[in-house]
Amino acid sequence: MDLKKLRVVFMGSPVFASNVLKKLIEVTNVVLVVSQPDAYVGRKKVLTASPVKKLALEEKIEVFTPERIKSDYDIIKKSNPDIIITCAYGQMLPKELLELPRFKSINVHASLLPKLRGGAPIQRAIMNGEKETGITIMYMDEKMDTGNIISSKHIKIEDSDTYDSLHDKLSNLGIDLLIETLPSIVDGTNPSIKQNEEEATYAPLIDKVDEKIDFNKTSLEIYNKIRGLNSNPGAFMMLNGDIIKVYNSRIGDKRFNCGVIGQIYKDGIGIGTLDGEIILTEIKPAGKNRLLVKDYLNGIKKENILGMRCNEEK
Repeated sequence: MDLKKLRVVFMGSPVFASNVLKKLIEVTNVVLVVSQPDAYVGRKKVLTASPVKKLALEEKIEVFTPERIKSDYDIIKKSNPDIIITCAYGQMLPKELLELPRFKSINVHASLLPKLRGGAPIQRAIMNGEKETGITIMYMDEKMDTGNIISSKHIKIEDSDTYDSLHDKLSNLGIDLLIETLPSIVDGTNPSIKQNEEEATYAPLIDKVDEKIDFNKTSLEIYNKIRGLNSNPGAFMMLNGDIIKVYNSRIGDKRFNCGVIGQIYKDGIGIGTLDGEIILTEIKPAGKNRLLVKDYLNGIKKENILGMRCNEEK
């Protein structure tokens, strides 16, 4: 079957998914795009469409944004898809919908399943200190990321990787793997391998508790948290009662009390951890733009913060 004749319903929401959709539009016949409803974004609460919806509208493809896909999917049935492809959609699909297309429903997931099932596999991989991750193409079932594996590809996580850099690497890897895998699904030669439940781990969505830096952790754990949340949504600490977002850091070799600012460098602020020091090099003070710490230090009296304890409320 010519992939250009393959009737695809694509379901996704964030930038990661929109990158996949862009390639699918080139090589298949995307007849319908399903995405999350518009959401209020930013301080001014501007009603904003998802990146997937924006792309679909630009390409003049019909878009459907149900509040609850489990009870509202007639339009998908009427589109008569050959296959449903999901990628970071954000809702669980009902069984009838999963089994509707002749080639079933598949998902592009940003981890090596069964590891890191859930909504934040990229952030969690870095935060957990994983050495590798990857993309898995899987058949979907009624549970979260538990379906049979069709294909997967590995990628090394570099010590310098952040959420942003690993996101882009995995997005490209996902596109390549999906396009490589689709022909075997269409001609029925693809593998379908049951996941090993004993190896399953989870990657729940990031919440405010996950974002706060705990200086009672090791320097490596803090370093991994900061880069795993850079730039979305960003780690943070409290300083003199104000929230300071932290985007970049490095591990130092001095020792201070946990959470105490013990050293001011030309390009950073050294803070004590469980086993040493973490040096913050890029931050966003409350009410200000993101900036390098060396620029932040030019605008303050350094002696005023030296010796201060982080994460203390006013």
